[in-house]
Amino acid sequence: MATVTLLLKQNKVNSKGEMPLYIRIIKCRKAKFISLGIKVHPDMWNQQRLRVKSSFRNSGRVNALIAKRIADAEAMAVDIETKHSSVSSRKIKEAIMGKASVSFIKFMEDYQAELLRKGKMGTHDKVNATLIKLKTYLKETDLMFDDFDLAFLKKYERYLRDVLCNAPNTIHSNLKIFRKIFNDAVREEIIELQQNPFTKFNLSWEKTNKEYLTEKELSAFENLQLKVDSVMSIHRDMYVFAACSGGVRISDLLQLRWQNYNGTHIKIFTQKTKESISIKLPTKAIEIMEQYGKSQPKKKNTDFVFPLLRNNVDYSSPEVLFNAISSHTAYVNKNLKEIAKKADIEKHISFHSSRHTWATRALQKGMRIEHVSKLMGHSSLKTTMIYTKIVNEELDKAMEIFDKP
Repeated sequence: MATVTLLLKQNKVNSKGEMPLYIRIIKCRKAKFISLGIKVHPDMWNQQRLRVKSSFRNSGRVNALIAKRIADAEAMAVDIETKHSSVSSRKIKEAIMGKASVSFIKFMEDYQAELLRKGKMGTHDKVNATLIKLKTYLKETDLMFDDFDLAFLKKYERYLRDVLCNAPNTIHSNLKIFRKIFNDAVREEIIELQQNPFTKFNLSWEKTNKEYLTEKELSAFENLQLKVDSVMSIHRDMYVFAACSGGVRISDLLQLRWQNYNGTHIKIFTQKTKESISIKLPTKAIEIMEQYGKSQPKKKNTDFVFPLLRNNVDYSSPEVLFNAISSHTAYVNKNLKEIAKKADIEKHISFHSSRHTWATRALQKGMRIEHVSKLMGHSSLKTTMIYTKIVNEELDKAMEIFDKP
């Protein structure tokens, strides 16, 4: 049987020292709370009688209201338990309040649709993958915000770790999306702050090594003999270009058009940060641009510099563009691993490592960290600071020469 009691919530005190009154419903050791909309100072509260003291303003009317609300809640709890053999505290709360709890799944699907509408395809796909996992775990049943408590969160984290064997950072990424959903629901007043289990739950994250190429490795990568004009050679040239020119992301490099190049600079509007950045190209990058210019004698200003995306395809649809970039990125990363192997580089190389390569090279050559941060399009200098640690570790390693006989 469910128990219905009155509770003065001492953990929610306003500036006047007043505390709110709640009806607490406990069923199967799970508690749900219903606010009475009444705030009482502890000095005005009789805990033994569960009523306000006579000195409280309109005490008679307030106590009558309290008594009625408790009686109604108890009667509703008995009635719904009589009609249903198995009922949760959430269902009893819904019956008392006359409204249903909000679906966490529906709220997450609405967020996913909003991402699609805004063309944020990368985030959309991450949310979709996370939602599919959750629905599989729930066996396609619905999940209410009221049911997504700390106990459920810990149990689901164990499921991701022990059953799906997800890596710690994958679990972190999944739960981070859930945390955002709860934070949004609190801001939109769908749920109260105390219903957010992430206020009592810390997300764990494991630091990962940022792979990058040394000057020697980059030279071996660049000078490896590949078939001229092959797709693999294009992928290699793009990597070298990025490693020389601000660590341009592959999504931006794939979309680089001749109209973005004036002979000395490229101007890009970054897809991820939506910022415009102008980068002065070093000699090596200009040589690559001239090489591709000569291979495209009839090029138009609107044509792509690196001939991977098709000039005659309309990429104005965010979904079409995202799918094309994703497909090419996978192909590029596959070829980069093969190139690294041929160049005897025993590192896990992906196109993103070109950003790490450029950043470490720039700092080693004396570029100020603020300039490195700006050219990489980082929103915070703190993000760039990780590269100073890498450079410092390289310097520490270099100093070991003095310990050799």
